Amino acid sequence: MNGAQLLIEMLTGKNIETIFGYPGGAVLPLYDALYDCDRIQHVLVRHEQAAVHAADGYARATGRPGVALVTSGPGATNAVTGIATAFMDSVPLIIFTGQVSTDLIGLDSFQEVDIYGMTMPVTKHNYIVRDVAELPRIINEAFHVATTGRPGPVLIDLPKNVMNAQFSAEEPPAAQDSPPFIRGYQPYHSIDPADIGLAAERLSKAERPLVLIGGGCMQGDTPVRLRKFAEQYSLPVASTLMGLGAFPSAHPLHLGMAGMHGTVAANRALQQADVVLCLGVRFSDRVTGNRKAFSPGSYKIQVDLDTSELSKNIPVELAITGSCGDMLRGLQEQVHTAAHPAWEDQLDAWSRRSGTSKREQELKLSPQEVIRCIQKATAGDAIIATDVGQHQIWTATHYEFSEARSFLTSGGLGTMGYGLPAAIGAAVAYPDRDVVCITGDGSFQMNMQEIMTAVDHGLNVKVAIFKNGYLGMVRQWQQLFLGKRYSSVRISSPDFVALAKSFGAHGFRAHTLTEAEQIIGLALQTEGLVVMEFDITEEGNVYPIVPPGASNQDMIVE
Repeated sequence: MNGAQLLIEMLTGKNIETIFGYPGGAVLPLYDALYDCDRIQHVLVRHEQAAVHAADGYARATGRPGVALVTSGPGATNAVTGIATAFMDSVPLIIFTGQVSTDLIGLDSFQEVDIYGMTMPVTKHNYIVRDVAELPRIINEAFHVATTGRPGPVLIDLPKNVMNAQFSAEEPPAAQDSPPFIRGYQPYHSIDPADIGLAAERLSKAERPLVLIGGGCMQGDTPVRLRKFAEQYSLPVASTLMGLGAFPSAHPLHLGMAGMHGTVAANRALQQADVVLCLGVRFSDRVTGNRKAFSPGSYKIQVDLDTSELSKNIPVELAITGSCGDMLRGLQEQVHTAAHPAWEDQLDAWSRRSGTSKREQELKLSPQEVIRCIQKATAGDAIIATDVGQHQIWTATHYEFSEARSFLTSGGLGTMGYGLPAAIGAAVAYPDRDVVCITGDGSFQMNMQEIMTAVDHGLNVKVAIFKNGYLGMVRQWQQLFLGKRYSSVRISSPDFVALAKSFGAHGFRAHTLTEAEQIIGLALQTEGLVVMEFDITEEGNVYPIVPPGASNQDMIVE
């Protein structure tokens, strides 16, 4: 077999069932090998960025590595935004990029680009295969690195002549059952029992305890352990954007999301707590606000797989390298908390305060109402993907996520255009589940060509577009912090209903709450991709909001 056939053989050995990609000259050997492979489904997207976002959505929804395949040059550079998105949010991906033949590298050859060098800052690791004999080792290492420790994207650059080269081994190598040895790479860290004991002691003595959870709580059985632990000791829980779903949103102990657009209860609790157990949280600036004023006076216990994240953004009193699941397992029988009636009363009082717009009650249709309609129609059991902007925060605040891996959104990079392809990836993984993409008229136009991908594959994706004629979050900042000097934020849109129908999809429109309820119910009963256009107020705002550079204590609530 040649290198391309060997690669496909190894992917089937890794139980890869789906590749999201777009062909080109440099990857023709791989597409020729795929022609004879009936064990891997190839999903042809309409843009390479969407290929990586779809693989990302697949990975977030399943917990398994997503795989994307793009050609050299512009195909590879188009994929960089998707790679950076996955890197910032710790998503396990394998990205294969085509490359010109090794004898043409460095000569400014047609469709040549140094994607290996370009992606070093936004990959967990990357490779360029210069000899077909290296391919088995590289594939095994790449999957190991992407999926162990703190997950992340791994890029493999594939020169065309290497893919055409003959692999001379008598037997094709099998996927390794035991993890490969990579010098210096230690993804597994056992937690010192003394650290667990100290953390348990601090939590037991706390008068105002709080658990803050992030994306590191999504793996394995951690969500189950987290819920059991919080319920056993009546510990309040706050989530970062990436942690939503790891703990049920509607649970009485859940205070909501913390940070710039967090709830009053979550932010006030963080500022007043005396002990905070931080699980899988890297303390992004969107979570902390002014770092010098973040949770003053609290004893912070940070648990993370990545040692480099410990005390990086926020100094903590107890830094622990390890998995959140192991930490919860160790704490389970060691914490002995007493009741905290005064703290619980204060949390209840904060929970009754919510951010509202004074104009919201005057509207015929508000985005919050639409999200609550989607929540009711799906019983909180859908996979929700979003783009980035106001609709993202409204979704995070008003949709009640009942399980982990049900909320797909770009947190660290804030990538507009992420939502639809991510929903496509999730729908490929779970064809029988409700998959809803909630987006804005600005974000949706960045990758709306992927409607055709969903239609071609008969995917059951429902798209809710909040159409307000603005790049809403940017407009809100210009309103609140720049004296309403609206510069380049007014955006025109096509007729999204007609657009959907031109792709062979379904399209509905709603102007009122009654119409919204009707079309959401109809969309969920309709097979295939459905675009729902909701005409919402032009200048609705997201509240609460913490002004840039301010403390989380200084939220604008309305």
